[in-house]
Amino acid sequence: MSPSKSCFILLFLFILYASQPFAALSATDKCNPNDKKVLLQIKQAWNNPYQLASWDPNTDCCTWYVVKCDSKTSRIVEFNLFDAEISGQIPEAIGDLPFLQFLNMRDLTDLTGPIPQSIAKLTDLNFLRLSYTNLSGPVPTFLSKLNKLTFLDLSFNDLTGSIPPSLSQLQNLDALRLDGNRLTGVIPDSFGTFTGKVPDLFLSDNQLTGLVPTSLGALSFSQLDFSGNKLSGDVSFLFGANKALEIADFSSNKFAFDLTNVKFPQSLTSLDLSHNTITGSLPQGLTQLNLQYLNVSYNILCGQIPMGGKLQSFDSTSYLPNKCLCGAPLPSCT
Repeated sequence: MSPSKSCFILLFLFILYASQPFAALSATDKCNPNDKKVLLQIKQAWNNPYQLASWDPNTDCCTWYVVKCDSKTSRIVEFNLFDAEISGQIPEAIGDLPFLQFLNMRDLTDLTGPIPQSIAKLTDLNFLRLSYTNLSGPVPTFLSKLNKLTFLDLSFNDLTGSIPPSLSQLQNLDALRLDGNRLTGVIPDSFGTFTGKVPDLFLSDNQLTGLVPTSLGALSFSQLDFSGNKLSGDVSFLFGANKALEIADFSSNKFAFDLTNVKFPQSLTSLDLSHNTITGSLPQGLTQLNLQYLNVSYNILCGQIPMGGKLQSFDSTSYLPNKCLCGAPLPSCT
């Protein structure tokens, strides 16, 4: 064999060998090309942040940080970004990941602007958390179209306006968190018409006003947190021996009602009624509960604190100041 022919064969073999890794990479790339294109658009919209450095177009997007692919379809089903230096708005392209089931953007303090309309296209979403950011604008009514949602968390943002009544159409919801915003208006009457699951409601630290709708009394909630608003009237109808309420925080409002004859469910473990204008005395039924937390301070309660149960295990700050409560752990009644 001539030297020139030998050199040609060696060169051919070298080229063939050198191409093997690239062929293998292409063969094992599971990422759906449409999903990869969308993710790269999101990365570009956020000016290629450090936290998305693994998003290399020459690699399989199923191996990238922040996202996760379904093992069978290789489509992006999770987008989990938190505690990152991301600035700007949520890109509209997020709605072009049609198989997304889990979307979490948390502790992104430079994330601004409204919640994009394109999220309404993510009809497979069952978990949506956009919290501890600087998102602004209203709570979108289009979220009520995401009927697979089991968890909706928009807490600790800068959202304004009223609570959309249509959120009660989310029949699979386990929990709704709208706390820590600047929402105004009333609690929608429709929140007493949740069908299917009855979600835990977290509406604290807003600027809500008016009465709590009596329609909510028809449901049996497990957790209710309406604290830190400007709500008024009577919320005793949310209790009752037949309810499943475990945690109730109605503190720092303008609630005014007589507590004396209120019946509490056996399931109740945490009760905060502090900083209101509640009257009457503490019901004897409180001694029958396995309370882990109790605070009735800063009201207008009177009479002796019932003996028994957990009521004497709490210190005086749980009861002071009130008009004329007495008995352990406060001074004896005279």
